[in-house]
Amino acid sequence: MVIRAAGTNCDAEMVRAFGLAGAACDLVHLNRLIAEPGLLGQYALIGFPGGFSYGDDIASGRVFATRLRERLYPALRAAAERGVPMIGACNGFQVLVQVGLLPGPADGRWPESPPEQTAALAENAGARFIDRWLRVKADGSSACVWTRGLVEREPPFAADAMMLPIAHGEGRFVADGEDTMRMLREGGRIALRYAEGENVNGSAERIAGICDASGLIFGLMPHPERYLEWTNHPFWTRLPGESMRGVTPGLAMFAGAVAHVKGEAYADPPTAAIVG
Repeated sequence: MVIRAAGTNCDAEMVRAFGLAGAACDLVHLNRLIAEPGLLGQYALIGFPGGFSYGDDIASGRVFATRLRERLYPALRAAAERGVPMIGACNGFQVLVQVGLLPGPADGRWPESPPEQTAALAENAGARFIDRWLRVKADGSSACVWTRGLVEREPPFAADAMMLPIAHGEGRFVADGEDTMRMLREGGRIALRYAEGENVNGSAERIAGICDASGLIFGLMPHPERYLEWTNHPFWTRLPGESMRGVTPGLAMFAGAVAHVKGEAYADPPTAAIVG
């Protein structure tokens, strides 16, 4: 399931990403889900797409997140407890941290009420909207199932191929204190970092994406769903041919989660023949 609302604009791309990764996907409006929370129990994967939900009134993702906290937290907690992988990209990441699903409770046990917010995506360090491609690096020690394809794939992605696009004005990752940062570092929750020299929004410790204790809930500011074909790459014509084998890093993220749900080892999905 990909959950959309007024203002989301990357929902179709996320639906397509799940499809190319081998999962049947439905696009469901948040209003319908609030009316029928039980729908969440029918899905094995959940996506929160990017965009400007509800116009980003008040703050980025605030209205979407407030509606989830007030009306759907019990259903989301139940999904987390039954092991449903979830992804939030850009606005979706902003939503997940405000709901409290990321970074999640320190002990990994979901409380009856929504957890307190301990992280945020603040205004970029330069106070400007940034729209560009950046080199990123996955942390092989993280438990994140979404990034497993970035570290387990053979051959590994070349540095120039290992890029993702960003497009945000509030993407600077911050935590509420050193205790939270220590939990992220020591708990293997920092799943994705911007490469050296690429931290254009000023995120703490170059954090581009984090996961919860289980590694199933993942949020990142870059847009993997915008990098499903090699021709999406900003200078793909100059990439060596060997760099474009198999699927792209963006599609590999969705393939990693689909493989986890199926209980399989990571392997590039057969769409590699189409998009590779």
